[in-house]
Amino acid sequence: MNTTIHVASGVGTGPTELAAYDAALADINLHNYNLVAVSSVIPKTATVVQADRAPDLGAAGNRLFVVQSEMASRPGTDEPIVAGLGWVTGDGPGLFYEANGHDETVVQQLLEDGLQAGGELREWTFTDQSFEIRLVEPETDEYTVVVCLAAYGDSEPMFK
Repeated sequence: MNTTIHVASGVGTGPTELAAYDAALADINLHNYNLVAVSSVIPKTATVVQADRAPDLGAAGNRLFVVQSEMASRPGTDEPIVAGLGWVTGDGPGLFYEANGHDETVVQQLLEDGLQAGGELREWTFTDQSFEIRLVEPETDEYTVVVCLAAYGDSEPMFK
């Protein structure tokens, strides 16, 4: 059983927002899965690894559990877009938090505040804190999407 959580961020452009999102997923090699969003808990046995692209995590069409932050811009928009994930780990379970916006500093602060609040809700000890934050200057003639994604383990078949 693969207990690695791969964290990566990608950018995509396209003629529609969904096409740009698909391209952003392709940028990190996660475009061939059915993504299933989970909230935020990192299992105690998991290892979180940052990467430029996720490795092959199974057959196309499988479901893949993820925590995700994304931000999109429309054609003609030149305001930066930012997506980010923050996480804390320790001897027990850990937490992910996600945030997005137009300012990298604000997104960083939202992640830090969320992780602190999440930690206060639990009796777990966190010793390590990490972030994946991606700022993008959007394309002006197409939709642009930035995504930060944490992929949990290997994908699984949709049908058993």
